[in-house]
Amino acid sequence: MKKFIVIGNPIKHSLSPLVHNYWFKINNIEANYEKRLVEDKDLKLIIEDIKKEKIVGANVTVPFKQKIIPLIDELSEIAQITNSVNTIYKKNNKIIGDNTDVFGFTSSLSESLNKKKLRSALLLGAGGVAPSIICSLKQLDCEEILVANRTAEKFNLLKNKFGPIVKQIFWEDLNYRTFNVDLVINATSLGLHENDKIPINIENISKNAVFFDVIYNPNKTNFLKTAEKRGHIIINGLMMFLYQAQMAYEIWNKAKPIIDEKLLTLMKNT
Repeated sequence: MKKFIVIGNPIKHSLSPLVHNYWFKINNIEANYEKRLVEDKDLKLIIEDIKKEKIVGANVTVPFKQKIIPLIDELSEIAQITNSVNTIYKKNNKIIGDNTDVFGFTSSLSESLNKKKLRSALLLGAGGVAPSIICSLKQLDCEEILVANRTAEKFNLLKNKFGPIVKQIFWEDLNYRTFNVDLVINATSLGLHENDKIPINIENISKNAVFFDVIYNPNKTNFLKTAEKRGHIIINGLMMFLYQAQMAYEIWNKAKPIIDEKLLTLMKNT
């Protein structure tokens, strides 16, 4: 039986096993997908298991999307651009790192906005999936991306990679500054827990701004609930998650799985 995993820390919230195992079942593939809580020291062992084909493929979530890169033989073009890996597999005796987050975010956002022009965006967080979101926004012709993060180091990495389109906002200023933007994205893990709150004053955001949270479990974070109460369009990370999973599955199994109503119902009721 083929073995697939998703690694992260934390990982308890991940619904990747539910999705991939559902697809394996309906497509009659003898495989199993599980989540694994790991530490930095475990990454080499994961790669070794993929080399030995004990594991066929792995997904990578926070905080390992950049940390895993030095252990990989070859990066896809999009993984190179973003310096972020969320999908790993073996090909021609090499360990390949790929990125399906860009596809996931672009597909979800385009579907939800229905061709609405994005001039500017406020991105909360500079690690993890942030490079993929910036890459996606550039593809969608966004002209300005304001990035709020606690540390200058991660912002500087984004600035060096993506250039002047990326502008720094101090985390401490989120609660005081006015932001005339079309889109606000939470790319942090703040929201995974019930009491998590992002220090941002929704009243200072453009009234027509769309709010997007990459978190999909829970269904509505406090960030989205607050925006919804003010009348903003809100989007959670569910479809982004499913689209990136769909692409990863296709890379591993050479077949595109269907995101059907049964799967959506299963996700929403979990």
